[in-house]
Parts: sequence; structure tokens; C-alpha cells
Amino acid sequence: MILKTFRIYKSYEELPEAWDDLVGHDIFLQANYLEALENATPNNIQLFYIGVFKKDMLVGIAIIQRVQFYLKDMFRKNTMSYIKELFREIVSRVLKGNVLVIGNLMHTGQHALYYNDSQIVQADFFNTLFQGLDELIQTIKKKHDKKIRAIIAKDFFTDDIILEDKSTFRNHKLHEVIVQPNMILPLRDHWHTNKDYINTLNKKYRDRYKRAKKKFGAITSKELDIDSIHEKSKTLHELYLNVSNNAKFNTFILPENHFYSLKLKLNDNFKVFGYFLNKDLIGFYTLIINGKQLETYFLGYDEEHQYPNQLYLNMLYDMLEFGIINRFSNVVYARTAMAIKSSVGAKAKPMVLYMKHTNVLMNSILRPIFFLMNPKQDWEERHPFKT
Repeated sequence: MILKTFRIYKSYEELPEAWDDLVGHDIFLQANYLEALENATPNNIQLFYIGVFKKDMLVGIAIIQRVQFYLKDMFRKNTMSYIKELFREIVSRVLKGNVLVIGNLMHTGQHALYYNDSQIVQADFFNTLFQGLDELIQTIKKKHDKKIRAIIAKDFFTDDIILEDKSTFRNHKLHEVIVQPNMILPLRDHWHTNKDYINTLNKKYRDRYKRAKKKFGAITSKELDIDSIHEKSKTLHELYLNVSNNAKFNTFILPENHFYSLKLKLNDNFKVFGYFLNKDLIGFYTLIINGKQLETYFLGYDEEHQYPNQLYLNMLYDMLEFGIINRFSNVVYARTAMAIKSSVGAKAKPMVLYMKHTNVLMNSILRPIFFLMNPKQDWEERHPFKT
């Protein structure tokens, strides 16, 4: 019998040398990104890592976040009826506390789990991982006197190979919950310049593109180097908060040094583009280069200029142009604002997560509670391309 075991790490500094060799395909699993994250993580999130071993060989990994999750504080600027307010008050009392997230709350997608399927089968990987989670829960209780109230594994595409066998999730009493899709725009082989993209749009969306660029007016865009990001960290954070604070639901607030920390560790794999009007920074967006995937990250803007200058729509077009020119396979626009991302050409790729409450009774009613936390958004898919 081949011994399979696990080790829990509390910092990127403790990770074994073989870690990056195993996860070279995904920048979000690599030590440089994890170091940047640890140095600029939201104050309600703590990172842990689990390595799964066969004898002394690292064959699988998991990124874990302990989140101090106070639900009522996560609802932002959202007027509601007395009944809904009362229900959310009940929900906040039930779910408030510590949650273990197998995944990264700061980015859409399954950027937490990986195993070498030539060295370990899926069932053994997950069984060992859950042993590690049980030990981590006990450690958190012992050292921090905090009870873990829920476990969440996020975000899986519905056709993910990991989901071919869901028995491990069922055996551990995790519920499958549908979440908002990831909006992804596959870049066509014949798109070599932005003009090639525009030529594939039908008249309605070509006109929309032209209007957006015209409304951009005197605003200019440029990439910020590391010194500029450091110098403008406060302004970048304020612009980010303009967007974050208007979200109906959010689970964290990025610290002011977040973008500088990522640039410091990821170098050219992390991009910050600023929008300027009369030398004033009025908006920005960020990108992470993940192999052939161009991953959109956080953005922000001055509300005064958002609508009249169509800043957000122009950001989507500019992200796409960067992807085309630099020959990426896909632009990963992530979730939220599905309709406007669809109007640029992104397609919705369905996603699910798995979750359970550590209280048996609460676990039985967790699914409808989660729908309140992450409400379904009705939207109409757009079809911008010629048929």
C-alpha cells in the first residue's frame, strides 16, 4: 500500500521547492502570486496551503482561505423591504463567523486545487485533502478559539473534469450551488488587430463601439509602471472603492497596497492601466497574464465620468484590444455585469460551487440561504457578431 499524507502550511515561505514545479500552469497557484496576496490580503482573510504527498513526493495542492465572514456587513448600499431586511438579519446571525474557502475569493475561477493524475487518483486526493481540512479546523479552534461554521469549494466549471466524480462532495455532505457564470471571450485566430474585431461586429454593435470611443473624449490611457502604482496607490484604492462599495454584496475590501504588492511580485504578468483627464487619474483597470489566458482583475473609476464617458464599456474594449494584440487565447472577464460583457462578445460559461455548514440542521437549509447571498441576476444575452 502506498502511503498518502498531507502537510499544512501557514505561509508561502513554508512551501516545498516542488510546489511551483507542480503548478506551473496557473499563476494563481504559484508562490510569487501567493506571496503578493499574503502581503496585501484583506484583513478578514487568512491564507493556508495544503500539500498532498505520496511518500515524499508532492502530488497535489490546495489553497485555503479562512474568512471572517460577517454577512450583514457584506450587503452594500442596498435599500430593501422590511421583510427582506429581517430575513437578512436572521441570515447574518446564522452564518456570521469563520468560513473555510477552498479557493480564492479575490478572483473568479477554480484557482485552488490541482493534483497530478498520473500519481494519485481523484478520490484519494480529495479524501486526503478533507483529512487536512479536518486537522486545519481543529488547529484554528485550538490556536484562535474560532469555530469554522462553513466550508466552501469554489468555482468549478460544470464541465470540469473534477466534477466527473462528485461522490467525494456528496460523502462530505456538500451541496452543489449554481453561481453566476464566468464571462469569457474566445479570441478568433484571424483577429490580429482591433480593426479585425470591429469588422466582425454587426452594424448595431459597430455603431455602439464608435459611440463609446467618441464619448471617451479627451481621456487618455496609459500603463502605469511600478513607481506610478506606488505613488498613486491611494487614488487607485479610492477609485476601486467607488465600484466595490456600490456592489450589493461583497466579502472583503482590498487593502491600499494590494495593486502595488502584485506588481512588485508579478512584474510584467500584472498590468495596471490608468485613465487620465487633465492629468487626473479618473479610472483604471488591471490584468493578470496567466499563460494564454488574459485574466481581468479589479478596476475602479470616478463616478462623475463613468456614464458620460462610458468608462466601463471602454475598459472592456481596451482589455480586449490588449488581448488581441498580444495573441491571447481568451479574455476572462469574470462574473458580474454579464449583459454588458456579453455585448462585447463574451460568452457565459456556467459555474457551480460546493458548500456545507458544520451544523447539521443549518446544512439542510443552506442552499436557499446562499441564493440570498448571491442572488440570481436576470440578464439578456447579446449577440454582437455578424451571423
